[in-house]
Amino acid sequence: MFTLENNKLKIAVKKTGAELCQITSVKNGTEFMWDANPTVWGSFAPNLFPIIGALKNDTYVFEKQEYKLPKHGIVRNNEDVVLHEQTPKSLTFKLLYCEASLKLYPFKFEFYITYTLTNNIIEVLYTVKNVDTKTMYFSVGGHPAFKCPVFENEQYEDYFLEFEYSETSKTHLINMENGLISSLAIPLFNKSNNIPLTHDLFNDDALIFKDLKSKKVTLKSTLYGNILSVSYNDFPYLGIWAKPTGDYVCIEPWLGIADYEDTNQDFKTKEGILKLKAGDTFKARYSIEINKGLV
Repeated sequence: MFTLENNKLKIAVKKTGAELCQITSVKNGTEFMWDANPTVWGSFAPNLFPIIGALKNDTYVFEKQEYKLPKHGIVRNNEDVVLHEQTPKSLTFKLLYCEASLKLYPFKFEFYITYTLTNNIIEVLYTVKNVDTKTMYFSVGGHPAFKCPVFENEQYEDYFLEFEYSETSKTHLINMENGLISSLAIPLFNKSNNIPLTHDLFNDDALIFKDLKSKKVTLKSTLYGNILSVSYNDFPYLGIWAKPTGDYVCIEPWLGIADYEDTNQDFKTKEGILKLKAGDTFKARYSIEINKGLV
């Protein structure tokens, strides 16, 4: 485990998967990350690459050849991630393609995750380098899980998510049996900017948004006010999720999306897929801001 600390926050990152696993107030010890209780959901904040969510039958087709990829891709739980660089304010982790990865994902890549701690803000930067001779196709995203409730005298239902703007949007439904997105979508916002949190909100899996105007979401408590905000200007998709029995909420910025049930499984035409020319570099970042009054 690797750590960064300033006079407000201490963060910790696991080597495995370069997964952010702690955000702690230096002053009072308040913890803001979910504890990855394995009886509920044993992750903290997986990094998603080169896919988001599930593929149909865990399979995609690239240039007439089939490949298998697990849900969320090859960085999550990967032991081959290494610490690439450390400064007093940042940690950068690196994953390189290898013979094993090429059997799952036929592109030569360098994948970097940089965590930068500045005052009460953690920035997460994804850098993808195409070191192949052909165009590379990929998605990338975050999956951070935040403790909810944060304080002992609260309940889950004391929390809500407040969006930057009033929204009129639908959530795209997931087939619980296969993790794929169905053709159904239901209205969730009607000129509103908040979602009250309840455990049964996630009985049908994640809330998936494709057309939000907001690029910032704040986790708020009716007792303590603002807890933290996630800003995601570089990400067009947003997932909100928790296990119905879990005292946490995931706020997930995505560049990409799970397969639809009626997909033809062609990786080149998958919704949200990004293209990166040989030799080029792609960057995208999101940030987590902890309320200054709590640290």
